[in-house]
Amino acid sequence: MVEMETFKYCVDDLISKVDQLEQKVHDIDDFYSSANKKQTNISKGNSITKDKDKEKHVPSIKKQQQDASRREVAATKRMQDLIRHFGTILRQITQHKWAWPFMQPVDVEGLGLHDYYEVIDKPMDFNTIKNQMEAIDGTGYKHVREVCADVRLVFKNAMKYNDERSDVHVMAKTLMAKFEEKWLQLLPKVIEEETRREEEEAEAQFAMQFAQEAAHAKMARDLSNELDEVGVHLEELREMVVRRCRKMSTEEKRKLGTSFTRLSPDDLSKALKIVAENNPSFQANAEEVDLDMDAQSESTLWRLNFFVKDALEVQGKNSGSMDGDENQNNKRKRDPCDAIAKTSKKKTKKLT
Repeated sequence: MVEMETFKYCVDDLISKVDQLEQKVHDIDDFYSSANKKQTNISKGNSITKDKDKEKHVPSIKKQQQDASRREVAATKRMQDLIRHFGTILRQITQHKWAWPFMQPVDVEGLGLHDYYEVIDKPMDFNTIKNQMEAIDGTGYKHVREVCADVRLVFKNAMKYNDERSDVHVMAKTLMAKFEEKWLQLLPKVIEEETRREEEEAEAQFAMQFAQEAAHAKMARDLSNELDEVGVHLEELREMVVRRCRKMSTEEKRKLGTSFTRLSPDDLSKALKIVAENNPSFQANAEEVDLDMDAQSESTLWRLNFFVKDALEVQGKNSGSMDGDENQNNKRKRDPCDAIAKTSKKKTKKLT
């Protein structure tokens, strides 16, 4: 009884390990399935690298994340420098003698502009831009082009709401032209920074993908080793159980030999492979097979007994679903020689 409990504990432990390994297999499979769908800019020849080489040359995922964080900090600093440079342009524009109408939000009520919000979707002014440029709570501009867009919006709103012959329209149009001239001087640096960001992001994405592939490749190898280890433990446990089985009687051996003739060709091949596992000299794939039940070990006999029993049960269920009970009964009444002959059609093999 204690021995049975021990075996049960071992089986439950192996089942738990197998479940964990199965989840790992799914995770690895999902990763490679999604990775195969992504398009990369590298050629096929350059993308094929041995897993061990990847581990040698590709930093860990954690290091890649740290590098990406440092690059992001550096890129943010460079962009803030561009925004400060843009602030110089903005000061030059706001110091112009015609800039005063655009410095503060439009006094809609004071000026009686009852239709202003119907015409203008997003009001904007230089003071609002200045405050957002100086914000330190994370709500400020992230890109210099955002500041540029708001400056243009100031002038576009003024030209949209006011008649083109009005002073405000002319002032806005004049200042906008001056702004665009100064913006063109800063634009090359902006484009250079944007190009650099794109290259760094592409490089970081590629490196991260490579690091993930290396990590999953190592995980796959470790998983393979774990599966092999579980297989060894399972085989040891099976041998322990079989060794404690009673000896098979002569009548049981005779029935087992007779059951062989009822196996399907595939199941017959599997059964013969079981014999060959513990008997290297046994030619399981030979055209004629001489299977001596008395010469087999108790371990092999019981393995065969369990396998044949399960295989015949499956055959019976499948046959019943296809042919019905009547055909199943007729099949069981066939001469054993007919079953051997059917087996020979698919695989030239004779049991003696």
